[in-house]
Amino acid sequence: MPTTNDQFTMIDNGRATPAQVHLDGGTPFLPAAELERTLGWRLEPEGLCKGGVCLPNGDGLVAEAGVDLGVLCERISRPLVTDLDEKVIGIGVAVAERSASLATLEAPDFTLPDLAGKPHSLSDYRGKKVLLVAYASW
Repeated sequence: MPTTNDQFTMIDNGRATPAQVHLDGGTPFLPAAELERTLGWRLEPEGLCKGGVCLPNGDGLVAEAGVDLGVLCERISRPLVTDLDEKVIGIGVAVAERSASLATLEAPDFTLPDLAGKPHSLSDYRGKKVLLVAYASW
């Protein structure tokens, strides 16, 4: 697969942000100029930093093309999903965070419209029994 630069939609923590992504053989690299704006990480002399956490450079985390998103996600224990055809990159929730949510037995809140277009949030029905029906065409 050739090396290219393309506009992608980055999805992280429920927020979609357009970003210029460098692809090298299908591996997505996020240039340093896009890093803080899209994911909140900064490239510092001590490594890649966000909040009080700094990941030291090494293991291919930072390259000339930018930050290797696969290596970053592996280091922070978050799944990475890349759809090259649709130009979308999604970073999932950390395993520990998902496990903690599952332990509470409380479903995450979401809002969807009914057939008439009226929005319904799952949180509107807290404390009541709810039947959710999901359908997928695949």
